[in-house]
Amino acid sequence: MANTNRCDFCGKEIKEVKKIFSSEHAHICDECVTMCSNVLEKEIIHEAKKDFQKGLNVPVKIKEHLDEYVIGQNDAKKVLAVALYNHYKRIDKPTVKNVELEKSNIMLVGPTGSGKTLLAKSLARIMDVPFAVADATALTEAGYVGEDVESILSRLLAAADFDLEKAKRGIVYIDEIDKIANKSESSTSGRDVSGEGVQQGLLKILEGAEVYVPVKGSRKNSTAETVLFDTTHVLFICGGAFVGLRKDKNKEKAAVMGFVNGKEKEEVKKEIEPKELINFGLIPEFMGRIPVIAELDKLTREDMIRILKEPKNAITKQYEILFELDGVDLEFTDDALEEIAEIAIEKDVGARGLRGIIEKVMLPLQYTIPSEENLASCVITKSYIKKEEEVELVYQKPSTKKKDTKEILYDDIKN
Repeated sequence: MANTNRCDFCGKEIKEVKKIFSSEHAHICDECVTMCSNVLEKEIIHEAKKDFQKGLNVPVKIKEHLDEYVIGQNDAKKVLAVALYNHYKRIDKPTVKNVELEKSNIMLVGPTGSGKTLLAKSLARIMDVPFAVADATALTEAGYVGEDVESILSRLLAAADFDLEKAKRGIVYIDEIDKIANKSESSTSGRDVSGEGVQQGLLKILEGAEVYVPVKGSRKNSTAETVLFDTTHVLFICGGAFVGLRKDKNKEKAAVMGFVNGKEKEEVKKEIEPKELINFGLIPEFMGRIPVIAELDKLTREDMIRILKEPKNAITKQYEILFELDGVDLEFTDDALEEIAEIAIEKDVGARGLRGIIEKVMLPLQYTIPSEENLASCVITKSYIKKEEEVELVYQKPSTKKKDTKEILYDDIKN
């Protein structure tokens, strides 16, 4: 008879592990199950990337991947999908019939919490090229305290496991690009070392040039190891909120008085022009290197509700998992989700504010529920969010069955 107290895979005894799962002729411990699960997960990701390269990297399929993580923003998704598709073609054949395929860098403009950074992160999940995210707020002009613009390429090099040839074909997302707008007209005096100075430093790497990049660290010095990095085929995506970009136009419209002759024409959404971004504080040379501008829409109430429950990493799904680890089924009613979305709209902080609202609502429950015994489920209602009623809790009868061993039989799992 087989020894049920020892794993047939690794040979560990039951006292050395948490559990041993047994069938009639074989036994496996929880550590081996976890290891096998990790191997399978890596294989699935690897196969998905292989399939992506075989034909899923057409723009329509790329947008479908983005739809799984980001709600709405169809125009921006299409722009990114086409850019990624062309980037793959450029990597495969940079020159065709003596015609060099050049890159078209992208600018994402949209209000805070509309999904700019999430789009970039979601794009990174499905790509088979190095992808790096940098923050423009930390950048300063060379020679001053802060990070040099070359540190962006250092991140890309690290994302490529320090494979220079692979890094030269990567994609970089620069967030908070509006924070380096020209501030020379403000009350501050002296050099604009974190504004126009950074824009000028970015010019060479945006267009394509050979730059000496520190292999480790963010600053170049006499002792730092550097490599010559050609950015000709590196695609740059920039994102920023640009608060107040069209503030003056809205004020002028509100100030119009008098009668409107006939029916009002439906207002057509006007695309953002490079000139508007130049007036905001980006220098013309910088905008000349970013030919594609994609605008993200402000999220509606319906978008907020969908964000709460539809994406793969939706915040309600995250909380359901957290409560499931305590043995409790968590449920949000539709009315509750609508109320949360309404609060977020009032606060005007975009999708990013949803987590803060739910954190505040769930804090009392996260404090008390882990100590509750025999609690089966918890239902979050609109009345609870508005603090009109207590949360709905459902308890189950305590089980009279007890197991004296840590071993779980195969029949128990199957049932």
